[in-house]
Order: sequence, then C-alpha cells, then structure tokens
Amino acid sequence: MEVILLNDVEKLGLRGDVVNVARGYARNYLLPRRLAEVATSAKVAELQRRETQRARHEARSVEQAREMAGTLERTELRFDVKAGPTGSLFGSVTPTDIADEIWRVRKIRVDRRRIGIDTIKRIGRHEVPIELFQDVNVVMRATVVPEGSELPSEEELAAMEQAERAEEAAAEEPSEGDLETVLAAEVAAADATAPDETAPEGAAAGEPADARERDADTQPA
Repeated sequence: MEVILLNDVEKLGLRGDVVNVARGYARNYLLPRRLAEVATSAKVAELQRRETQRARHEARSVEQAREMAGTLERTELRFDVKAGPTGSLFGSVTPTDIADEIWRVRKIRVDRRRIGIDTIKRIGRHEVPIELFQDVNVVMRATVVPEGSELPSEEELAAMEQAERAEEAAAEEPSEGDLETVLAAEVAAADATAPDETAPEGAAAGEPADARERDADTQPA
C-alpha cells in the first residue's frame, strides 16, 4: 500500500516521501496517528508539482550555490515549539522542518538529506551545516524558542540542561526498596559461606559427625 508521509518516520522516510508499506501497518499505525495519508493519484501529482516548483530554486552551479550561501549566512531561522521546564522539546525540530523553513523565508530549496544535523531536541541556539553544492557549504543559525516565550539566557539554558541531567541521574539510582533487596541478598550469601561456629574445634567444614567420632576413637590415649 502506498502512502505519503506527513511527518518524518524513523527507518521509513521523510515527510513528503511516497513509500510502500504493509496495509495493516498503514491502517493501524500510520493513518490513525496522522503520520501518513493514502497516496492517491491526485495527491501524488500535487506533491510532484510542488517539488518541481521548488526544484527551480535549487542551486544548479557553483556560482548559484555561493550566492545562496551568502543569503543563508545572513538568515537566522526561528522555531517556536512546545518545551518542558528543563528545555526539552515535546517533539523535535527535524532536517525536514529546517528545509521547509528555509523555503518559506527565503524561497531556496535545500536537500534535507544534506542538512548535517540530527533532530534538535532542546531549546537554544544551534548551528546548522548545509551542503548546497559540491564544495559549497554554509552554516546557518537556528533558534529554538519555547512557545509563547523568549529564549532564556545562556546561563539559564546551561542551568536547565544541568537540572535535566540531574533528574535523569536520580531516576537511574536504585530506590530504597531496591537497596534493601540487594543488602538482603548480600547478607544471605555471606551467611551461606560462613563456617559453622557450632562445629567442634578442628573439625573440617562439611565433615560428617560419625567420621569425626571414628577419628577420635583411633587417637592414642
């Protein structure tokens, strides 16, 4: 079954890709979550029309690429996104999002597969390396801002990230109940390996009592 991806889907494709998937996977997962839509002939034709239009604004020579690089160097992208109190995003900013924003603000088509970052998952200022053409690269600036607010200072961003790491470390520490279980197991193991204090002096560990008695009978008086 062919579908058009409405979002980037890991190990499947990027937004706008037409992919062939199992019917059950599409109907039970992709379509209900609005990650994809059925690839009708009309929708595929519209997608191709848009891509053809954008392709006219893609660098086709070194000179064009250099001119576009100068424009992008002067451009700072801004993404207003939902974020938690420690600065982690409820979602992410993907290379596809960056390519779409470049098109929106500058009408320059950038191959999203040549955007050299992984998904952005924290608010802050980020550098975005892009390969526009062979041997023509540019580094753009992208600011990811919490929705309805402004970007905190660098000191505040560092403190928020440190707080998140502390929360993650605390979550990985064993609970009091886990510690009690570990200590109980250690005590039981120690008891199992300890010598029997009730055995007669000089008795070998694990030696039967009747064997010790026979040895005592054979000792000279």
